[in-house]
Parts: sequence; C-alpha cells; structure tokens
Amino acid sequence: MTLNALSEHERQGHLDLALQVTQLPTAAGREQRVIAWLTRWIEARPDLALTTDRAGNMVVAFNDAPLTHTKAGAAPSPVFFTAHLDHPAFVVERMIAPTTLELSFRGGVMDDYFTDARVRLWPRTADTEQSSGTIEGTLIGPSPTPGAYNKHWLCELDAAHDDITLGDVATWAVEPGAVEDGLIKTLVCDDLVALAAALCAFDVLRRKRAAGEKIEDVRLLFTRAEEIGFIGAIAACRLGTIPTGARLIALENSRAFADSPIGGGPIVRVGDRLSVFSPTLSAAVALRAEQIAGAPATPNAQQKADAAPKWRWQRKLMAGGACEATVFFAHGHEATCVCLPLGNYHNMADLDAVQAGTNATLPRVDREFVSVADFHGLVDLLIACGESLPQAPSTMERIDKLWNERQGVLEG
Repeated sequence: MTLNALSEHERQGHLDLALQVTQLPTAAGREQRVIAWLTRWIEARPDLALTTDRAGNMVVAFNDAPLTHTKAGAAPSPVFFTAHLDHPAFVVERMIAPTTLELSFRGGVMDDYFTDARVRLWPRTADTEQSSGTIEGTLIGPSPTPGAYNKHWLCELDAAHDDITLGDVATWAVEPGAVEDGLIKTLVCDDLVALAAALCAFDVLRRKRAAGEKIEDVRLLFTRAEEIGFIGAIAACRLGTIPTGARLIALENSRAFADSPIGGGPIVRVGDRLSVFSPTLSAAVALRAEQIAGAPATPNAQQKADAAPKWRWQRKLMAGGACEATVFFAHGHEATCVCLPLGNYHNMADLDAVQAGTNATLPRVDREFVSVADFHGLVDLLIACGESLPQAPSTMERIDKLWNERQGVLEG
C-alpha cells in the first residue's frame, strides 16, 4: 500500500460519494432513505450479495464468500467494516394541528441547543421513502408527553403540508454539505461519512480482487439505531448475523479533543468510555497504519518531532463516548474501532463553551465536519486492512524477545 495508490480522480469520486450520502436524512429506526441508497449502490455491483437480518441490519459480501466459519482453520476469518445508518434526529410522533407537530428526538444532544432551533421536515409520499419536498419549522418548547427513551418537542411549521405522516424524519435545518477549507461540512458525518469510507475502500478492494490480487474476506455490516443505545449492533450479535471468528472494525466519528485533533489523521481507537477493545485486533490495525505511515503515530522520546510521518494517524482511547466495538467485543467477537475526529459533534456548535457555560450567544446547531485528509486516510487504512490483516506480535512475544536478547545484563 502506497500513498500514491489512488489517483486524484478516484479521491474526488470518494469525496463526491461522501457528500451525497451524508446529506440523507436519517434517524434511529427511520433509516430507510440511507437503506434505499445503499441498496441501489449494491445492486449496481453484480459481484456482491446483500443480506438483511430480522432487525434490518445489512450485510454485504462477495457472492462466493463462505456463509459460516465455525471450524478453526476451515476458512480465513472474515474482516467486517461496520458503520451505523442513523444519526441524532427527530421523528414525527403526533400531528396536533395543521402546522403544529410533536416530535421525538432520537439521540444525544444537550437541551440548550433546542431553544428556538430551526428544523427541516422530510415528508414521504404515500408509498415510498422518497422526499416529496421539505418544509421548515421552529421548535417552540418541550412537549409534556414523556418519551420511553427520548424527549419530545413541539414544532411550529412555517406552513401546512399535506403529506406529513407519522414516522417522518425531521433534521436540523443546516446549510447544504460542501467541502470548505479542507473540511467536509455536512448534515451527517456521524456515521455516514464512515459508511462512505467503507464503501470507497470496498470498491477499491473489489477491483483488486477482480484483477486477481489476493485480499482478505472483507465484508460490510451496516447497523441500525446506534444513537439510542447500539440496538442494531446488539441485534446483530443476538441473531447470529456475525459469523464465528469474524474480525470487526467498527467505524465511527468521535468528538475531537486537543489530543485527538481534526487533521491529525484517522484514529485507531483502542477503547471508549465503557471498555477497551480487542488488544490483538487493535494492534493489527495499528500495525497496518504504521506500515502505511512508515512510523508510529507519535514519535518516541528518542526521535525528533519532525520524524512524524507525512501520512498521519493517531492511536487513542477516546473515552468521551461509546461505540459499537464495545457491543461486539462484549459478545465475544474480535472487535476494535477506527474513527475520524469530528467537529460539531452531533451538530452541536461551540460545544466546549456551551458545556463550560462560557458561550456568548445562544447555542446553535450547525453542520458536522471532518478533515478531507483524515477521510482519505481512513479509506487508505481500510484498503490496507482489506489487503492483509495479519495478527500483530502479542505483548508477550515482545516481552519474551526483550528477555531473550538482553537477559545477560543481569548476570553481573
């Protein structure tokens, strides 16, 4: 894998795909527009097979991929790139009046951001998930109706709309997605820009495979309802959607911090606020990143600062939130996470100041954003993992090597 393996034309195509998919409205349990888009993408590639489990999770594999891996050594363990299909957003729960709706919010956003916020409703036609035109409105306060796992808000639309249906999705009313100043700024980075990276990498691996190059048994898993507690991922584990022996690389967009900056490269995430992930798989992915970069993520104390590689990557705990790798690992699967550092996490602009109470203006929602270079780096890393993902040396192997080489120092 080299840094110049992909042409500028290919890179631009990846960016175009990312901008297209990340502007689709989606919410936990109401991911149909993304599912329809993905289905068309898969159907255009006859060498791929799509299966959907009873929870609506989507698995994409090559037509000739083995169905099960129940015996050790019977077949190479499949490598799954996984991402979730939803994002924090509203769902229509009740129509109170022609222009007044009750919306539930499915996801985690501070209450401060809902005050007088503008939202965009995406009505469906009667029998499809295609938009019949959007209409905007303003949140006018919380609803007294309690939600089982989410809060309800009242919304006053700018005008009545004939096609509103219970279950329609409403999103924050933000500007269209665009590439600006080296950043992808769009409605849904979390997690659709990761989904885009998985598709872009998978397409490159498809071409390599068709050309006769040997790659891993790479598959894609797209889960539902992550934003309300990893419900799709839990279902995938309980339903046996994930074959025995699989290695899962969960893809995420995680809130950037000073020590995990935007522009610092994709992050091999070794854990979250709930758990640490599979150490062997995390080490294997980190090894592939190091092989691409030609250097560790951080120069050690014996190296100059300018030893940092041109292809940048990071290795972090990222304990500010939780991700599906925890669910997969808890169910006995080998799992880790690679994430992109994210700005305006869950569309919350100026979040640090709002949390600290030092914001000078009313909290506002805005487009999420990630670095273009980080996005391309994630595609590079996934391609590398799909080409080959050998197990990295274990910690004990490294310790034994040190002992065997240097035990003589104790003889004096």
